[in-house]
Amino acid sequence: MPLTMLRKGESSLITHIGGKPETKTFLESLGFVVGSPVTVVSDIGGNLIVSIRDSRVAISEEMAKKIFV
Repeated sequence: MPLTMLRKGESSLITHIGGKPETKTFLESLGFVVGSPVTVVSDIGGNLIVSIRDSRVAISEEMAKKIFV
C-alpha cells in the first residue's frame, strides 16, 4: 500500500519505490530505501512529515504515493 495510507503515528517498512529513475534517486537521497522503517509524524492536507533514518522529512502527497510500505 502507498505511504499515504498510514495514519499519524503508524510505522512500517518500505517495500517498493515507484516512479521514474530520477524520482527513485531523489527519494533514495532522502533516505527512502527498501527495507527502511518509516513513521508518519504529521499529515497536513495529504502532504506528509515522516521520520526516517533519525531525520524528519516533508514530502508531497504525490511523492508519498510512489513509496510503498
